[in-house]
Amino acid sequence: MTRHLVSGLLLGAMLAFGGPAGGAEDPGTIRLGAAVSLTGKYSSNGAFTRNGYDLAVKRINDEGGVTVAGRPYLLEIVYYDDESTPARGAQLVERLIRQDGVKYLLGPYSSGLTEAIAPVTEKYGVPMVEANGAAISLFRKGYRYLFAVLSTTDQYLRGAVELAAAVNEDPSKLRVAMAFENDPFSQDVREGVMEDAAKHGMKIVIDDKLPPELNDMSATLSKAKVLKPDLLLVSGHDKGAALAVRQVADQRLDLPMMALTHCDSAQIAEKFGAAAEYTLCAAQWASTLKYEDALFGSASDYAALYEETYDHAAPYQAAESSAAVQVFADAFERAGSLEPDAVRDALSETDIMTFYGPIRFDETGKNVSKPTVLFQVQDGKYVVVYPREFAEAEFRWPTPAWSER
Repeated sequence: MTRHLVSGLLLGAMLAFGGPAGGAEDPGTIRLGAAVSLTGKYSSNGAFTRNGYDLAVKRINDEGGVTVAGRPYLLEIVYYDDESTPARGAQLVERLIRQDGVKYLLGPYSSGLTEAIAPVTEKYGVPMVEANGAAISLFRKGYRYLFAVLSTTDQYLRGAVELAAAVNEDPSKLRVAMAFENDPFSQDVREGVMEDAAKHGMKIVIDDKLPPELNDMSATLSKAKVLKPDLLLVSGHDKGAALAVRQVADQRLDLPMMALTHCDSAQIAEKFGAAAEYTLCAAQWASTLKYEDALFGSASDYAALYEETYDHAAPYQAAESSAAVQVFADAFERAGSLEPDAVRDALSETDIMTFYGPIRFDETGKNVSKPTVLFQVQDGKYVVVYPREFAEAEFRWPTPAWSER
């Protein structure tokens, strides 16, 4: 079992406070808990999640922490490794609450882990702000202590369907192929795609469920060679994104459009070069968006700080995780109390702008203020092409045949 305390962040913040000079009150400590995937299939995205949490805690503490009912507090996170396993995540959250005495939870990575943990936090009345569980099913269960800063999963690839409809004269003639992992996240992505495809009269020609331990997509791609879809949509986390790009290139499969989830965290442009060109990538956030706040500055300021700290580009999984910590900090101050129910009530009234985007929760706990975006890989870079009001460049379409590249 892995357990970590962000003691370095706390120490740095204590130095920033400079001690109780001039009779100033010693800062207290607010402990948050998090079971995050540091090993197992989600370990790369789990690391991004932890990075985002840690960066926000350090920033908040360096700026003086939070003030609750006139007293300063520093933030601290108690971590456990959930090993990318839902049952393990639920056990560890129970331990955080019952043994470690944690009264506030930051969410895990993935919808599946969040679905396993939410009943535990609900049972004990512990508020959880999560940033990486977007399954729409989470918000249909009547949870009162669950709040999510990110847009829900059904939104991820709707933009690709809308973009396909916009660039084709008759969307009802379009043929769509889908290959989605059989997990809560991807199946909710599918739900959104099905709704929008039906709205435009598009025909679904492939509707495959991919296994959780995804190692091969050749069966789906072989069908696509025969059926010649106008749009291929894939959701299989970062492993699925990497596999789709590699095997489409290996099979020289000509596709006018291909859109994926998780392709920025899979680093498809960096790892596959020209093979990734023209691919559309669904994302929760981009550093070029015109959002800003007092803590981090603009989205691009956050991205620069993240890259300086961790030596790689800021993925949206880290950005949304930082935003979750900001939401808690804001709620603590507005609640004027550290009682979990008071904090929960303050969370329910959240209405703030962050570098990540606007955050306002509806009665189910989901963020109803922030859109998702679509990148396209253009000349080796991830460029926002949808929605149009956020677009950095024109959408390049159709994707040239492999023989013409």
